[in-house]
Amino acid sequence: MHDDKKIIVALDYDNIDSALKFIESIDPSLCRIKIGKELFTKYGPNIINCIHERGFEIFLDLKFHDIPTTVYKACVSAFSLNIWMLNIHLSGGYDMASSAMKAKKDCQSDSKLIGVTALTSLSDNDCIKIYGCKRLEQLKRLRDIGLDANIDGFVCSPHDINTLEANTKIFVTPGIRIKNNAHDHYKVLTPVEALQLGSTYLVIGRSITESLNPSEELKGIYQSL
Repeated sequence: MHDDKKIIVALDYDNIDSALKFIESIDPSLCRIKIGKELFTKYGPNIINCIHERGFEIFLDLKFHDIPTTVYKACVSAFSLNIWMLNIHLSGGYDMASSAMKAKKDCQSDSKLIGVTALTSLSDNDCIKIYGCKRLEQLKRLRDIGLDANIDGFVCSPHDINTLEANTKIFVTPGIRIKNNAHDHYKVLTPVEALQLGSTYLVIGRSITESLNPSEELKGIYQSL
C-alpha cells in the first residue's frame, strides 16, 4: 500500500487553543492528525471541524467497545464527520466488529476502520491477568476476529505485526519515538525500525508536539525513512 504520508501526529492536548496553535505550525501535506478521547470528550465534533478546516485528515481514536447496536450507531455518527480513520476494540467480539463494518457500508464511507488488538501498554504478565493468556495468544484471538469481520487493519505494536500475519491489511503502530523514551508504552521503536517490521502508518506524539520546530522534525523523520 503506497501512501507518502506515513506519519499520524497524536494531538494529545487538553485544550483546543494549544491544539490549534500546534496545528498552525505544521503542513497538512506532511502528516495526518490523531484525535483521542481527551480532546473529543471535551470539544466533540467542533475539534474535528476546526482541524478539517486547516486541511488535515483525521484519525478518530475512540476505541469503541460496547454492544453491537451501540457501536453501530456510534460508528454511523463518527463516519458522518468525514474522518479518515476510525478504530474499535476487537475484544468486543465478532458481532461488534461486524456491526462497525456494517455502519461503514451503510454510510458508504471511505474511512478506514481498524481494530485495536492488545494495547501497547500491556506486557505478557498484564495479558495473563486480564485475558488469562499470554500476549501472543490474545493477539491471535483478536486477529481472527478482525479478519473474520473484514476490517481494514489493526492497531498494534510493530513487534506484533509478524504475529498478526495479515499482509493485506494496514498496520497502525503507536509507541514510535525519535528518542528512547517509552512513556506509557511497553515497548517503543524508531520510525525506521517500525517500518522495517511492517508498519503502514506511524503514530508519533510527544517527539513532534514537544519539538521546538515540529515541521522540521517531521521533515527529518521522512529523510530518515
